[in-house]
Amino acid sequence: MATVQLDRLCKTYPNGHAGVAEASFDIADGELLVLVGPSGCGKSTLLRMIAGLESISSGTLRIDGRVVNEVSPRDRDIAMVFQNYALYPHMTVAQNLAFGLRLRGKSRTEIDERIGKAARLLELEQRLDALPAALSGGQRQRVALGRALVREPKVFLLDEPLSNLDAKLRLSMRVEIARLHRQLGATMVYVTHDQVEAMTLGQRIVVLDGGRIQQIDTPMNLYDRPANLFVAGFLGSPAMNLLRGTLRHADGWRLQTASQALPLGPLGAKDAALRPWTDREVVLGVRPEDLRPCAAADAALDALLEVIEPIGNEVFLNLRHGDAPLVSRVAPGDLPEAGAPMHFTLVPERLHVFDPAGGARIA
Repeated sequence: MATVQLDRLCKTYPNGHAGVAEASFDIADGELLVLVGPSGCGKSTLLRMIAGLESISSGTLRIDGRVVNEVSPRDRDIAMVFQNYALYPHMTVAQNLAFGLRLRGKSRTEIDERIGKAARLLELEQRLDALPAALSGGQRQRVALGRALVREPKVFLLDEPLSNLDAKLRLSMRVEIARLHRQLGATMVYVTHDQVEAMTLGQRIVVLDGGRIQQIDTPMNLYDRPANLFVAGFLGSPAMNLLRGTLRHADGWRLQTASQALPLGPLGAKDAALRPWTDREVVLGVRPEDLRPCAAADAALDALLEVIEPIGNEVFLNLRHGDAPLVSRVAPGDLPEAGAPMHFTLVPERLHVFDPAGGARIA
């Protein structure tokens, strides 16, 4: 396998639009790194730059220590898996798997050995003589993965490979890809717009927006300590609740919203960082699981229950606090009907505070 190093990589189009701006990070040997963000954020462009399918405007790209800015895609020793499978419809599974190896002049013995190994790994042994039209969506995606596997490249690049599958298949293929990565110890770069995929697959995640990197970290560090309002709102399902108000410090910390003064409780290590923000506007972030129903006497926040979403093992309560929509994640149980007022406590040590102007995390 190999390391990949991006040093201030940029992609600027003739009209001046910056598709990717100053992307710098290293991908370790054997790491599964996920690029995630909304449509148009630059994640696929960045992947295509690594693949050599998109030219690099400035900066340096190294694969295994070698500068590859001007190296053709076929000479970078990478394999790419696309969302549309890109299988040859007139070829069997075995022929699709063998095609790239034949072009590279591999012997019949080596081709058969690699195909057999990939077929066993992906449980395709019984489908080697089938045409793509006879396969399910999940099997076609496994063939696309297998075609990359037989190449035995230094780096695997996966561009939203599960986006055409239904929800059940997406889940099973996520597990499949994670299992393959563990078994192969391969260096993988995986692009998705689905934050659940990013959180469950990535050893580290690069969050992009508007062509710029917003934060790079492990899934749980991104969830627990988002660097800014974009990351806070993008990662997490349901998304983090955001409340805008004025921070007060009289008889303890409070957030004065348009509807209510919310007692925040003892903020511990956050206290010193928040002192300069006293009497200034901030954005308070509360994860849905940290907004907990309680009795009126213990309440920090009052809200109107608008919609109840039972998911099975949990329930999402869609609420409204003044003009602000909120979501609380609770266990199944007896709940009031939609339209009823509810009361909630906050978990002080789990609160997030952001600068409303630049969006940066304060504490």
